[in-house]
Amino acid sequence: MYKAVGPRRSRVSRVLWMLEELEAPYEFVEMGLRSPELRALNPSGKAPALVDGDLVVTDSAAICCYLAEKHADKGMGANPGLAGRAELDSWMHFLQSELEAPLWIKLRHRFILPQEFRADVGPATAHDFANEVGTLERRLGERRYALGGRFSAVDVILGEIGGWARGAKFAIQSERVNAYLDHVLARPARARAQANGGAH
Repeated sequence: MYKAVGPRRSRVSRVLWMLEELEAPYEFVEMGLRSPELRALNPSGKAPALVDGDLVVTDSAAICCYLAEKHADKGMGANPGLAGRAELDSWMHFLQSELEAPLWIKLRHRFILPQEFRADVGPATAHDFANEVGTLERRLGERRYALGGRFSAVDVILGEIGGWARGAKFAIQSERVNAYLDHVLARPARARAQANGGAH
């Protein structure tokens, strides 16, 4: 049985959603950020972490990719071949380094950094996020899901980022992106993950 580790209302929600989509047995183990217990799994003390026997995988995107490959029969991984893997990797890097970055920067300046290091980054992060929503709209095009006609690990990460953005009141000025988010965020597996402690 997998162990999904992290605090409630964190990026562990992505791992729980992925596990629910895969219908894989797991235990959610709540641990505080930078706690000694979490540092034993990840030297940074950050979450999430996935424990699979003797293996520990960290970073939500890496965990979801690992699970997709391990459960390839569920069809949540890359499209076939090297080009398919490159496509999946490209999506994951875009989502974390571009789309999510403004959300994380604003969160750090609102709640995480010591007071003397905080700045008013609201306008800048709103601007950057709006630009990346435009990029996302173009990347999605008319596809039902990020990789085409099937739900994948990419959609788990993208859906959770979109849910976070909505909760943080970042404007999503795209009918296409909002329709996509409405669709993926309504999946029953996400509701089950939220009930288990993964909601933003």
